[in-house]
Amino acid sequence: MSQYSHARAMRALIKASLQSIMKSPSAIVFSIAFPLIFILVFGFLGNGGGHSSIKVAIAPGSDTNNRLYHVLSYMSELKWVHGDSAFLSKQMKEGEITAMMRIKKSPDSVKPTYRIVLNASSSQMANVQQLRGILNSVIQSMDPETAKRAADMASVEVKENVVREFRMIDFILPGQLGFSLLAGSVFGTAFVFFNLRQTLVLKRFFATPVSREFIVLSEGISRMIFQLLGASIIIAVGHFAFHYTLVNGFVTFIELISLSALAILVFMGFGFIVSGIAKSDATIPPFANMITLPQFLLAGTFFSIDNFPVWLQPFCRALPLTFLNDAMRKVAFEGVGLWEVKYDILFLLVWGVVVYVVAGKVFKWE
Repeated sequence: MSQYSHARAMRALIKASLQSIMKSPSAIVFSIAFPLIFILVFGFLGNGGGHSSIKVAIAPGSDTNNRLYHVLSYMSELKWVHGDSAFLSKQMKEGEITAMMRIKKSPDSVKPTYRIVLNASSSQMANVQQLRGILNSVIQSMDPETAKRAADMASVEVKENVVREFRMIDFILPGQLGFSLLAGSVFGTAFVFFNLRQTLVLKRFFATPVSREFIVLSEGISRMIFQLLGASIIIAVGHFAFHYTLVNGFVTFIELISLSALAILVFMGFGFIVSGIAKSDATIPPFANMITLPQFLLAGTFFSIDNFPVWLQPFCRALPLTFLNDAMRKVAFEGVGLWEVKYDILFLLVWGVVVYVVAGKVFKWE
């Protein structure tokens, strides 16, 4: 009589689970089709990064006591970004800031009245022209007499900084991919283990030599394989159809897939919690939505967390999906390695520990 093989049993369970997932329309829709639709929509919309106002920063050491800066600082068309030199330089490099502005007011007898230097991102030159129009309009409104002599108003010098173009797809795709991983892991895991328990399949498994650990592991591996396949499709469509930035090519792709695998592992813990506390099939969606919807809306999926009220931002930045989105954007667009997003990974792992501790207390086998 041949010896029982846990490895062979686990392979059979993984295969059966994958076949079940592939036959599930909801799994295909929520893990692949749903995020792809959003990516296609935003990809066809083109560039723009989703900014409704022009982001500018005042150059360190600039004169901020002059009247022009005071007027500009209250304009709704301009969004002022503040920070130290290193932070502002990083924002410029990423194309997040349209221009870094240096203003100098000339002495009363010297013309032009204002000397303005704009260190501008090459990817934001359309906004730079709009910014110049705003500057001229403001100066004219401040001193109509001076405005009659264009040369006396101000000199605006533009110094172009060549940076990588930041497309809308570079922001949207990581957010959609992250939410796809979250929703697929939570809903998929919750429904699978609840149904296995309700249909007494788990109880039948206990009559076999297969241990509980291998049952959980096989289901987890099959879900991870399916979702990583979906992640690969999403990244490939974004890159080849809409020029989603993968700075280091295949290496960046592998890093994104590695982050996705870690996220799936963490997010499945939420699914175990939901399957443990749900009393029926009908109660799973409400519980799962309580976990996924706040993150979908608040974790920087569609737009930057900076757009939220200041009091809400700390909560947004503490969400596990936020750490994943942040890490993916840094790896894909900035070209940083996984070690350079170690704090995002660390906080994801902390969430994972907390979630699995709770899951261990509420999960039910029967």
